[in-house]
Amino acid sequence: MNDRAAPLMDLETTGSGLCLRLRGPQTVENARTLAAKLDQQPASGAVELDLTEVERLDTAAAFVLVSFRDRREQTGQEVTFTGLRAGHQSLLDTVARSLPSPTTEPKTPVTFTDALARVGEVIAGGVKFILALLGFFGLFLARLARTLRHPSEFRFTSLVHHAGAVGLGAVPIVALMAFLIGVVLAFQGSTQLRQFGAEVFVVDLIAISILRELGILLTSIIVAGRTASSYTAAIGSMKMHEEIDAMRGLGLDPATVLFVPRILALVITLPILGLVANVMGLLGGGLMAWIDLGISPAMFITRLVNGTDINHVIIGLVKAPVFALIIGLIGCHAGMQVRGNAESLGRMTSSAVVRAIFAVIVADAAFSIFFAQIGM
Repeated sequence: MNDRAAPLMDLETTGSGLCLRLRGPQTVENARTLAAKLDQQPASGAVELDLTEVERLDTAAAFVLVSFRDRREQTGQEVTFTGLRAGHQSLLDTVARSLPSPTTEPKTPVTFTDALARVGEVIAGGVKFILALLGFFGLFLARLARTLRHPSEFRFTSLVHHAGAVGLGAVPIVALMAFLIGVVLAFQGSTQLRQFGAEVFVVDLIAISILRELGILLTSIIVAGRTASSYTAAIGSMKMHEEIDAMRGLGLDPATVLFVPRILALVITLPILGLVANVMGLLGGGLMAWIDLGISPAMFITRLVNGTDINHVIIGLVKAPVFALIIGLIGCHAGMQVRGNAESLGRMTSSAVVRAIFAVIVADAAFSIFFAQIGM
């Protein structure tokens, strides 16, 4: 590096600290080297920057000097400029005013009123979402009634397609899940009931748990994860690409074309998936009871038929259409809330799954209280 590019600096030690005497041109050509040499100075004691012999000073070098002063002053070290010419002083002041000042938001303590306001916002948001969902349900019923009056507008091909995707595609995972749940129930139940010599009641435990609650509930949760996300992603993607607006421009009603076939497909296939889950759950429980307790299949079936009320099967199947409506409505509604970017699509897809699963669990709890009150 030539002499012009290298900054000239003399270091002197004074009684109060350091004195750095800068000489020659301090410009953009040697600003990086100047910054490196300044950073090498010890971060203790006062520092005096003497610019008496500086021939030229440009904005780059001024920025280095001002930044060095600001950094050292933040640590409590005193930095002063001496020997400044009028133009140099003006340049340093201009650069100092141009530097952005860090902004820190004042931390305000969270009061009881703030916490209460947040709770109110959450409750208001939940009520708003429920009302929007009820409005969406009304729209679905209106479009369904319209297709019943005008059968030519009904999209039967779309219904069959979605029924196959929602129902047939979910059979393997639902069957495997229900079979394993039956195995686990039989194993855990036999372990506990064996202590009291009541192993035979494991059949009642499996039957009531699978037929009344777990069969349809776990099936609905799996379907909510698969279907609510796919409905939201499909409709949201169409909205992002303005395909729904194109439908309206062609005189097609998006609710009739998109929502009715999807929700009806869920209403039709979820009870069937619930029956599949019931059969596989009982099969898994019966197999585990045979292996672990020695209850033969004939004895298991006899105990199942004689000791299980048909009401348990009816209760499980009654829940299925309601769960299907909840999942379908939430998935389609979330798809219509997607804005014009991929981030919104991802956020609404994950939100639809969480909301659908939560709503299904809440609805199942409400059904349990209702059937308990009427004695079923």
